[in-house]
Amino acid sequence: MSFKDKSVWIIGASSGIGKAMAIDLAKAQAKIVLSSRNIEELKKVQDECLKFTDFCMCLKLDLEFNGDYSKEVLEVLSNYNRIDYLLLVGGVSQRSYAFETPGIIDRKLMEVNYFGNVNVTKAVLPTMIKQKSGHIVVVSSIAGKFGWPLRSSYSASKHALHGFFESLRAEQTLNNITVTMAVPGRVLTNISQNALLKDGSKHGKLDGGQEKGISAESCSKQIMAAIKNKRKEVLIGGKEIYMVWIRKFLPFLFYSFAAKSEPNK
Repeated sequence: MSFKDKSVWIIGASSGIGKAMAIDLAKAQAKIVLSSRNIEELKKVQDECLKFTDFCMCLKLDLEFNGDYSKEVLEVLSNYNRIDYLLLVGGVSQRSYAFETPGIIDRKLMEVNYFGNVNVTKAVLPTMIKQKSGHIVVVSSIAGKFGWPLRSSYSASKHALHGFFESLRAEQTLNNITVTMAVPGRVLTNISQNALLKDGSKHGKLDGGQEKGISAESCSKQIMAAIKNKRKEVLIGGKEIYMVWIRKFLPFLFYSFAAKSEPNK
């Protein structure tokens, strides 16, 4: 399988995993669309991508204010005629206790992480259905497999993605549309710095656990391998991903770990 000349739209491409995937796909000679709300950072990523491919455009898109994305889809199609891959990487994390987090912050996390990504997908789906082909890649989190302290709404938003996209996968099998759920653990990105506190401000620091995570580049290569193999789900990370299996097979031990954990790690 080759990404050469395939049309790939990356949502959340301005930093971290999305940026790393953009550069890897550029090296694979894909035709790339970079999206996020930070157009200045997108242009920096575009400059990197253009070292390897002649086809890379920036398209500003904000997942929080997620009405109708049909205009953005039309702009992609006007340049590349089709959408082979939709990579949903954008999102925001959280660092606040459930009891002290106001509803407005809960809603913001759901708007960005769930509704934004779902609405982009719904805008793209008619094109993929018409093509009778397409591959949607959703970057979730191990927090989408279980709850963890200080992550209540973040975890809920990631759980919701699994419910939606597993349903979508079943619905669109006959249209040859593939869905891959990438489930990373700790990845060394700026996600903890940008995580929301109870007042909506940014956490502003790199968590200790995050600092020990795998690189965004390593994460990207594992997601790329999962795409090539049409994996339905892939766990990515270090020892922390074993918590998924502990939660499944030794739940009493998982609950003990969660209750005794240092929440900000």
